[in-house]
Amino acid sequence: MNNSLFIKNIKQIITCDANDTVFSNVNMLMSNGEIKYIGKESFEADKVLDATGMVMYPGLVNTHHHLYQIFTRNLPQVQNLELFDWLITLYEIWKNLDSEVVYYTSLAGMGELLKNGCTTCFDHHYVFPKGQNNLIETQFEAADMLGIRMHASRGSMSLSKKDGGLPPDSVVQTTDEILADSQRLIEKFHDSSKFSKRQVALAPCSPFSVTQDLMIQSAKLARDYGVRLHTHLAETRDEDDYLIKNHGIRPLEFMEKLGWIGSDVWFAHGIHFNESELKTLAATGTGVAHCPISNMKLSSGIAKIPKMLELGVPVGLAVDGSASNDGSNLLEEIRVAYLLHRLNSSKEAPTGYDILKIATKGGARILGRDDIGILSEGYAADAFLVDSNRIELIGTEEDYRSVFGTVGLKGPVDFTIVGGQVVVEKGKLKTLDEEELAAKANLKFREFYLQS
Repeated sequence: MNNSLFIKNIKQIITCDANDTVFSNVNMLMSNGEIKYIGKESFEADKVLDATGMVMYPGLVNTHHHLYQIFTRNLPQVQNLELFDWLITLYEIWKNLDSEVVYYTSLAGMGELLKNGCTTCFDHHYVFPKGQNNLIETQFEAADMLGIRMHASRGSMSLSKKDGGLPPDSVVQTTDEILADSQRLIEKFHDSSKFSKRQVALAPCSPFSVTQDLMIQSAKLARDYGVRLHTHLAETRDEDDYLIKNHGIRPLEFMEKLGWIGSDVWFAHGIHFNESELKTLAATGTGVAHCPISNMKLSSGIAKIPKMLELGVPVGLAVDGSASNDGSNLLEEIRVAYLLHRLNSSKEAPTGYDILKIATKGGARILGRDDIGILSEGYAADAFLVDSNRIELIGTEEDYRSVFGTVGLKGPVDFTIVGGQVVVEKGKLKTLDEEELAAKANLKFREFYLQS
């Protein structure tokens, strides 16, 4: 394995640092997974990459995903459903998950993320059919094969249909089972060191699929071990109605009551927070993973991202589940986010560059990382490069910072680098055969889908 990489003749580096620095016509040295130098000097290295004409960006950080859902995307029976009906229908398929399904969907989803400039993936896995005890191990195995930086969650569901929840009994576990496995996975995989490629969060699925006791105990366990907390919240009006009917309070107040607020907590979606609740999020440092494409597809609503940014709420970008997106392309998410908020908020909307920063250092903050999301000396050597001479990018050179929002990128990036290792080269994964993966994964998809 190469320990050093020298990248020469970089046209521009969009750093996303605190000063919004842009370097022009420079070189970069990466060594042992770290950015060691940016400037005009040349260095000897194990590998040299000529980046003439290329623009470099920080690796994107995906803050919410459900990789297993790749085998249930593009299904006609759910394309016009909203969240609760969509979930009830798909749970009947997801209850047949096994480690082979998780392996192939993880490779496919994280492979697509890498091909589109994402270097860190957080996945929220919460479906554990009986007897399937090694699904998180399988995800880390797939991440290692691809070379991506992986944050996995030990998700959970403890409230089945018969108890007033949405999921079937076969994918619901007891609180004791969930906590024991959560502790096991933290102890086995969580690495809090600088430039870590494996971290674990605890992530009960949602207020309508878990018990209050599980939420309270998960928060206690996470804080005992110093890991982060994540769940879905304020995604739909149905969720508001469910919590008001069953608990007499709105979703964020419900989370506060359970101890689920603070700088170690982030929520997926956060669409239906009111202004008072947004101020609470800002004051406590509680984060939101913004999932614009999923929110549009499921007709859930539009998160108040301009207001969140104004108030200082920590915000990251995310693709969400592959069955509600239906892809794993964070660059596409940047463009959709930019256009959605322009339509909804006009001049108050974030710029294309603002959205890029949400998808890089914003995501790093959401995941509790201060070593990724920025291209600067001392940060992780995570980046992607795009050839500015593509015909799709003609006439865009006045503002490469904003181009993914305003113009978008048609096709994969040219290079993706994680920890100083080139994992995508000329738009193709270097660590596995894409055609072979597609063939095997589609066979497994057919076998899995026919069970339902």
